[in-house]
Amino acid sequence: MKIKKINMKSIDEIREKMIETVTSSKTDIFQIEEQCRQDYDSMRNELQAIKHMVEKLSGEGDSLEEQVRQARSRLSEVSMNIKHYSEGEVREAYEKAHQLQMDLTINWQYKKQLLDKRDDLERRLLALDDTIDRAEHLISQISVVMNYLMSEMGVALEDAKAKQDFGLKIIEAQEEERKRMSREIHDGPAQMLANVIMRSDLIERVYRESGPEDAFSEIHSFKKMVRSALYEVRRIIYDLRPMALDDLGLVPTLRKYLLTIEEYHNHSKIHFVNIGLEHRLPAKYEVALFRMIQESVQNALKHANACEIKVKLEMTQTSITVLIKDNGAGFDTSQKKPESFGIMGMKERVDLLDGEIMIESKIGKGTAVTIHVPLPE
Repeated sequence: MKIKKINMKSIDEIREKMIETVTSSKTDIFQIEEQCRQDYDSMRNELQAIKHMVEKLSGEGDSLEEQVRQARSRLSEVSMNIKHYSEGEVREAYEKAHQLQMDLTINWQYKKQLLDKRDDLERRLLALDDTIDRAEHLISQISVVMNYLMSEMGVALEDAKAKQDFGLKIIEAQEEERKRMSREIHDGPAQMLANVIMRSDLIERVYRESGPEDAFSEIHSFKKMVRSALYEVRRIIYDLRPMALDDLGLVPTLRKYLLTIEEYHNHSKIHFVNIGLEHRLPAKYEVALFRMIQESVQNALKHANACEIKVKLEMTQTSITVLIKDNGAGFDTSQKKPESFGIMGMKERVDLLDGEIMIESKIGKGTAVTIHVPLPE
């Protein structure tokens, strides 16, 4: 039986065509997402204006109801004592009551129209928000496929299936991290810079309309906003790769990082204790230990909503032990569920260093992560 030879050129052409198609689809979805975001912002502004108008109409309606009540009371009094009033006074009382009632009816009708429009906008906003989330999810999935298609596909691996699954998990973890960074940049510096542009236009208008004194006050506020944006950018860069790790080592970098995180999450208290020796480690040890501590602290803040975190580091000549303990929500370790990319990554890092990691947690009792790594001689 003759075995057909695989035409690698044809396979590569198919792969290139797939990459081209997937790239085009990703661009289309991104454009749809951007249009949805613009529509969402526009509708949200319109909704705020309608809510403001409804509130205003409600106040006017209350006032009109009181005026109608008084006009009816006046008309009733005139009707009961009609002999004491002239024809003009009777007509005036009737016309006033009628006009106020008409104004109140118009107020009610306009308010009802606005309430109906408000409800419709709120439903459409929910639908748009769902569409945006689904678009983001699709873009993330397409990015995973793109990364896989563009990687080396012709390499023969003894355990191909296991390597493939692990590679996809790594790519998915990278995409999750990129998505998180995208959200942080969008909600932080990008939003602040958009506000900076708006405030810069405002300064010009204030200077023209109110003079230099008010304009200088706006400039002072403007500077604070720019400083905040700069702080956000530096924080994000620090999360990506703290330069101090190469210059100062693990302990000083950890101390600075935890202090920065504590300042950013002002509702949480982070205690750091270093016991024993304080000396430089090989770069791969410092990076791995820092990333594992960073992941544990971020999990405590983001997922467990912890308000107090304790980080204890104990270093000897032969090993290093780290304990990260929080008072957050905790979870049931007996329940079998897929591990998060963060925990999976921590276990991979520990295995690469021939170390051990133990995670203990109870619902309502917080979580404790213990990492033990032997040091090279």
